[in-house]
Formats: sequence, C-alpha cells, structure tokens
Amino acid sequence: MQADATLPAAQRRHYKNAFHALYRITGDEGVLALWKGAGPTVVRAMALNMGMLASYDQAVEFFKDTMGLTEATTVVGASAVSGFFAAACSLPFDYVKTQIQKMQPDASGKYAYSGSLDCFVKTFKAGGPFKFYTGFPVYCVRIAPHVMMTWIFLNQIQKFEKSIGL
Repeated sequence: MQADATLPAAQRRHYKNAFHALYRITGDEGVLALWKGAGPTVVRAMALNMGMLASYDQAVEFFKDTMGLTEATTVVGASAVSGFFAAACSLPFDYVKTQIQKMQPDASGKYAYSGSLDCFVKTFKAGGPFKFYTGFPVYCVRIAPHVMMTWIFLNQIQKFEKSIGL
C-alpha cells in the first residue's frame, strides 16, 4: 500500500484499506503473492540483527573498559555504533529485498529477476559492490535510531528488573 503512490498512475492499485489490498492481491495474483519477498525480508532481518548483536557488546567493552566512560554514555555510544553496523550489514540485503518486492513483469509476463541470488548477481555485475550501498546515509539515519532505542530501552528494563530483585 505504501509503494502504490510511487508507481506510475496507470499501474497504481488504489487500495482503500488493508482488507481491500488483501482481497485484491489474492484475487489478482494468488494467495502466494502475499509472501512475495518474504524470504529476502527474513534474510535482511537476520543480517540486521547480526550486525546489531555482534557490535553492541564489543562497543560496550571498548567504551567502558578502554575509554572509561559512564554507564549512560557507554550505552548511548555503544548503541550508536551498533546502529551503524546493523545498517551496514543489512543494507545489501535490503537492497535486494526491495528490488524483488518492486519488480513487475514485462510485456511478455517475465520478471527481471528469478530470485534473490539472480538479483544479487545482476546488480553486482551492473554496478559493483557499492551499488548495494546506494542510499546508505539515509538508510543509516532510519535504522540506527531504531537500534539505539532498542538497546537503551533494554538497558533501562534490565536496571528496573535489578532494582526490584528480578
């Protein structure tokens, strides 16, 4: 529904609400179209969490032990580092996911990519490895605050649990 406004006027679906979208998608494209791009979305989420989880503890250790920062500064700094790495690890997968989800069949009914791997190979051949990082600053500004808030809230929840003896 969000991408509908970005399509050319002739290709817009003009969904009225989520239920209308579900009805139209299943009617026009079949039930399996509801899962179009689900595989790449799962892989993107795994890459994002890998970058997020792998970098946070290392950053906490660096800020606390090496730099001697306070707890609050350590959490904020480590969560910012974690947000950067989450964005850096997940953007290539997000790029492929977006290409898969946006693709439309040509006049003969053929899609541009047969799957994620095909999309990756064709993109790599056409634009090199940096093509996957198109729009990184904007993506980082979108993803990093989410990651930061996750770590900050988790830290506050852990402090609260400790204060009540859990």
